[in-house]
Amino acid sequence: MPKKSVPKRRKSSSARSTPRRSRRIARLLAQVAFVLVVVLAGWMVYLDAVVTSRFEGRRFEVPSRVYARPLELYNGASISATALRQELTLSGYRQGDGQRPGTWSQNGSRFVISTRGFDFADGSEPRRRINLVISGNAVSGLTVVSGENTPLLRLEPAQIGGIYPAHREDRVLVGLDELPPLFEQALLVTEDRQFYEHFGIAPLSIARAMIANVKAGRVVQGGSTLTQQLVKNLFLTRDQTLLRKGNEALMSLLLEWHYEKQEILETYVNEVYLGQAGARSINGFGLASQFFFGESLSDLQLHQSALLVGMVKGPSFYDPRRNPERATARRNLVITQLEEAGQIDKATADAARAKPLSVTSRPSWSENRYPAYIDLVRRHLARDYRQEDLQSEGLRIYTTLNPGIQQQAEKAVTETLSRLEGSNREPVLEAAMVVTSKDSGEVLALVGGRDASFAGFNRALDARRPVGSLIKPFVYLAALQQPERYTLISPVQDTGFALVFENGQRWEPGNFDGEQRGEVPLHMALSRSWNLPTVRIGLDVGVDEVTRLLQKFGVSSTISQYPSMLLGSVSMNPVTVAQIYQGLATSGFSTPLRTIRDVTDARGEPLSRYNLAVDQVADPAAVHLVQYILQEAMREGTGRGAYRFLPQDLAVAGKTGTTDGGRDTWFAGFSGDLLAVTWMGRDDNGPTAFTGSTGALPIWATFMSQVPQHGFTPVVPDGVQYHWVNSETRVQTDEHCENARLMPFIAGSEPQQYEGCSGDFSRRIRGWFEGLFQ
Repeated sequence: MPKKSVPKRRKSSSARSTPRRSRRIARLLAQVAFVLVVVLAGWMVYLDAVVTSRFEGRRFEVPSRVYARPLELYNGASISATALRQELTLSGYRQGDGQRPGTWSQNGSRFVISTRGFDFADGSEPRRRINLVISGNAVSGLTVVSGENTPLLRLEPAQIGGIYPAHREDRVLVGLDELPPLFEQALLVTEDRQFYEHFGIAPLSIARAMIANVKAGRVVQGGSTLTQQLVKNLFLTRDQTLLRKGNEALMSLLLEWHYEKQEILETYVNEVYLGQAGARSINGFGLASQFFFGESLSDLQLHQSALLVGMVKGPSFYDPRRNPERATARRNLVITQLEEAGQIDKATADAARAKPLSVTSRPSWSENRYPAYIDLVRRHLARDYRQEDLQSEGLRIYTTLNPGIQQQAEKAVTETLSRLEGSNREPVLEAAMVVTSKDSGEVLALVGGRDASFAGFNRALDARRPVGSLIKPFVYLAALQQPERYTLISPVQDTGFALVFENGQRWEPGNFDGEQRGEVPLHMALSRSWNLPTVRIGLDVGVDEVTRLLQKFGVSSTISQYPSMLLGSVSMNPVTVAQIYQGLATSGFSTPLRTIRDVTDARGEPLSRYNLAVDQVADPAAVHLVQYILQEAMREGTGRGAYRFLPQDLAVAGKTGTTDGGRDTWFAGFSGDLLAVTWMGRDDNGPTAFTGSTGALPIWATFMSQVPQHGFTPVVPDGVQYHWVNSETRVQTDEHCENARLMPFIAGSEPQQYEGCSGDFSRRIRGWFEGLFQ
């Protein structure tokens, strides 16, 4: 019997679909992997572009550095012991034994100074150790103990500010060849011992960090190499996320792929963050060395290098000024690690650990010490340089600022205002001051307000106020340039009058004291600052002629052609006033005010040199006559109060200025060396109880009394002759006659009539005795 056939069992649909599903999943995973690879590759291309663009372009934006003028030392140089100490401190020198570069010592009047050397625009100044004596506010006995001998040397100039990028990072670029001994070893033994072996990341370190992070449930530890730290600083945020760590690792691999270890290390040395100075960040060991020690990085000793390396872990936490105990412990740990690594022996390590931190009490420079002066420098630079270049190209700008004179100007403003407010209950007084070198036009100091550290409204530049009687010397100069019509003894009328204009308005000037004196000699009208004769003379020579003269002396703004401008309704800022008075002080030769001597690039190559420029704008003979009156004003006229502060033998010349209600008080004057302009008033243009003689003049005189200088001795130009005259009767006379004055005249304009006093025997005898003992 045939067997029954048993039908085959069919496979279930689920069994048949399993391989197909696996294949689909595999294909899907392959596609996802392919997409991920493509995305990763694209992301790597993007990251690569980011890395290479930064490294192959301008790697750092380096701010421009602004320097004061260098202090020149030579036998006979005028400087006091106090001023020398201030200059040394400002330049970052430390009091010590005077043996190490950047230190000085003092024993009585004798100083020992070890200079650091400096690369100036016109050549390098080498390191030297010098001895000198300060005697009678002057240098004597200058000798070079060590280094190239020279009769004149320059200290490196103090950095007084900078022009910073928008991100406010500051740094001093250094090369690896400028690192002090053992610095690189200390950095690598502390931060990345396998730096020269790994390829950007250290897997074992990362593994240890990952285990710690997994246990903690968050990122608590990093395994970053030095390369990874650099990537984080250059390209990434400080967020502790896994995504950021992934990007950090990839970019580190790319960085190591493209660039040599030495290039990466040098970039790290210049990029690492090491502290904060206000809004400015301290980046790189080069700047940190100067910020904390006042020394160049190459000059650091082992214990100083170890401190900077130790601060990398936490610049704020280990700040040696705020946390000296923490900083000392961290520094000693770095030294110990060097010892354990065999880089130094135990004796060297013990000696380094025993040393103090050696940190200066305050930073060797701060951000823009003199904001008003830096403001003027920036405006002068804007004529020749783009703002972005000033913020990023690391230019070196050598200015004319004299730190000692700047300090005295600031002190005179603050102390005098406090004194005036204390006696007159004026709590809202403000002031501004400009000081220049009389002959060169270099701006030596500039004060923008009573708070000299405030970087706000700069009154020396931006406060345009009516100048009052400061304009009068130019009215008289316009007249004295016509010697056939006007001399110092020409009679002028100090009597009232009125002007009626076409629109029916009436203007009736008057003197400050309300008096009228009738006929007076011209020199007295200016030295006493009488208004009525000034307006009469100005109208006679022409308002337009006075305007043209002011423009030739340096006024660039529009000047109204109303007669009131003859009494100073013209508004100027103190810098402009200094400019026009510069021409008066230099006998009619206008010298544009300048704040900059040289500009170099970051390597010290010269870019610009701002040389002295001179332009004759007036007849020197006529200017000499005005100088005579301005000296008379200081002895007999409105400026005589200055000699309550000044020594009697210091000859100066100057002029007061006051506007209605004492809203603006001015003084402009000069000695043989310095010209200074002072304004005092209120920002709200309110009235004060002061005049030019009682407000601005005391500030000016206080300053001038504190600065060593020579008296003003005007050079008599060709075509000027001095004669003894009686200015009241306008005749030549003898030296010992009554009312006799020795006065200058442009040749041919002197009085032709002579009137002696030969009959007055007693006067002649008295004059003979006076002459004998003079």
